[in-house]
Amino acid sequence: MDAITDPRAPQRIRHETRMRLLEIIGVTNITPTMRRITLKGDMTGFAAPGHADHIKAFFFPQGVEPKLAPIGRQGTEFADGERPQMRDYTPRQYDLDAGTLDLDFVLHGDGPASSWAAQASIGQKLVIGGPRGSLIVPAAFDWYLLVGDETAIPALARRIAELPAAARVLAVIEVDNPAERQSFPGTADVSLTHVYRNGAPAGTTSLILDRIRTMRFPPGTAYAFVAGEASMSKAVRTHLTETRGFDPEYVKAAGYWLLGTADAKEPH
Repeated sequence: MDAITDPRAPQRIRHETRMRLLEIIGVTNITPTMRRITLKGDMTGFAAPGHADHIKAFFFPQGVEPKLAPIGRQGTEFADGERPQMRDYTPRQYDLDAGTLDLDFVLHGDGPASSWAAQASIGQKLVIGGPRGSLIVPAAFDWYLLVGDETAIPALARRIAELPAAARVLAVIEVDNPAERQSFPGTADVSLTHVYRNGAPAGTTSLILDRIRTMRFPPGTAYAFVAGEASMSKAVRTHLTETRGFDPEYVKAAGYWLLGTADAKEPH
């Protein structure tokens, strides 16, 4: 079926790309290694209706004050010596009336985003851009499979929260240890499994794939969302489509990061 005749086909929506200069108004430790940064500013026109939407966060060089820059044909045009590093983050939640946005950061000890979040304090500024678009997955499937590591938790949590009470969800989430578990409010019927690395470096285990291979899936047509380390996401997608009979059109596998490679990601 094509997107017109298939009621289950995910729909893409484009948004006007806008840059925003926001100020930190809250810093909350959700778990020992997950920190929520609450930002406030002009959120007029902000839209992120898809559970896996992402904004770009801009992290400026030491000593450079965060500032907005014009958007040209080649993207955002920063002055020489002021070009920031960019990372993608899923909006955990936002309130247009209050002008607030929550972003959750994994404090893994290296990289511009983790380092910034580790020292973040009230009053500091952050420049964000987007989202440029959204992927809307209809609540028209018999059940849903949600899979990911820590970096995918904001997207997984948003999906669980938005699904209706009649929706059946199987979720597998990898974290380091039980202290990193989070609760996921929502009305959907969720069966949640955590797998633990117990000190092994993120991205070095096959825990998620091993668990998926042993799971008994419900009958019916499912939509799978898999996100996190890129090799893991690819392996799970291959297993689902080649071994478990999933329709490739109903599997979204996103590589949010790649073990051993800085700022490596696939479109998501």
